[in-house]
Amino acid sequence: MGKDIVVIGGGTAGSRLAGQLAGSGSAVTVLGEETHAPYNRVLLADVLAGRYGPEVISLPATEVRRGVRAVRIDRADRVVQCDDGSAVPYGTLVLATGSNPVLPPLRGLGDELPDGVHPFRTMDDCLALAAAVTGGTRAVVIGGGLLGVSAARALAERGAQVVLAQQGEHLMERHLDLAASDLLRGHLESLGVEVHTECRVRGLRGTDVQLADGYVLGSDLTVLACGVRPRTGLAGAAGLEVRRGIVVDDELRTSDPDIHAVGDCAEHRGRIYGLAGPAVEQADALAALLTGRAAAYTGTRALTRLTLPGVGPLDLAAFGETTPLPGDDVVRLADATRGSYRKVVLRGDRLVGGVLLGDLTAVDELARTWEGDEPLPSTPLFHLLGGS
Repeated sequence: MGKDIVVIGGGTAGSRLAGQLAGSGSAVTVLGEETHAPYNRVLLADVLAGRYGPEVISLPATEVRRGVRAVRIDRADRVVQCDDGSAVPYGTLVLATGSNPVLPPLRGLGDELPDGVHPFRTMDDCLALAAAVTGGTRAVVIGGGLLGVSAARALAERGAQVVLAQQGEHLMERHLDLAASDLLRGHLESLGVEVHTECRVRGLRGTDVQLADGYVLGSDLTVLACGVRPRTGLAGAAGLEVRRGIVVDDELRTSDPDIHAVGDCAEHRGRIYGLAGPAVEQADALAALLTGRAAAYTGTRALTRLTLPGVGPLDLAAFGETTPLPGDDVVRLADATRGSYRKVVLRGDRLVGGVLLGDLTAVDELARTWEGDEPLPSTPLFHLLGGS
């Protein structure tokens, strides 16, 4: 391993890696495309809602060359070419390029977004949205996943009249079952958010949203929250193996032995996580690998957790396989009065997945059992689900 380590990307994974390598004896350079100090992307919705200022969600201090975009990797000379004309040599290169928001193929949506149409992925996106919203602003959020739900809640807290349009059958369908999703929908509707599921968007007329049935949702601003896609362009142009993400092995090494990848851009054993927890685990594992303290990264058992604070807060968590297979056992506890819902999926004596909404007192013990792939404890499961 060369002594000079260059990290492309100053987000969660890149900043964490640089912090873990501090004091290792290697010179570490982090190239960050954004002009802002590294920040916790998970908390962007809290900035949009006005609960936090941008400085509150900053990550621990890491030296980053801000506003510098890597445009080419010269693998033969081991140099990264940047858009400011600089050339940064490397002994070991780490790609932590993250992901881009998916822009859906809608009529009226070209390479340049129309005025009033916003993605919601970066601090600049967040600040632009916050500046555009006033009390009574009509806003349409396209996408009912984790990001869309967070954006809709935050905009409603700022006084906007929000419509959430989800193409799928229910909200957060990657993480929640129908019962949990219905509770989430009720929570959003109690805040004044108008929710439409099985709602296909055909195109945009300025900021107005045209649905497939011809109905038009009038809007002052539109938020695109249709998922993310790994940023692989730089790696692909350099000739590295790319499938859905940048392919890495158990040493988080790409097809070039001098280049690694971590975070949202990395595809490990066919999986792209797209979550902060696995990004941090990969950064920690790579730091250990680069300093000779560990041998392999075998994957992350990722738990998705979302807190929607403010008036009438809501917590939810999901992990593992939440849809049972034939032969699996399912245990559910629901409390309509409290608006809480807990469900776990069992396969033999193993916990393989779960969904909790409203009351998360049991989540830590359930998650430990699942992450360790341990036999279920002798404690009765209903007692465990109850968290007492």
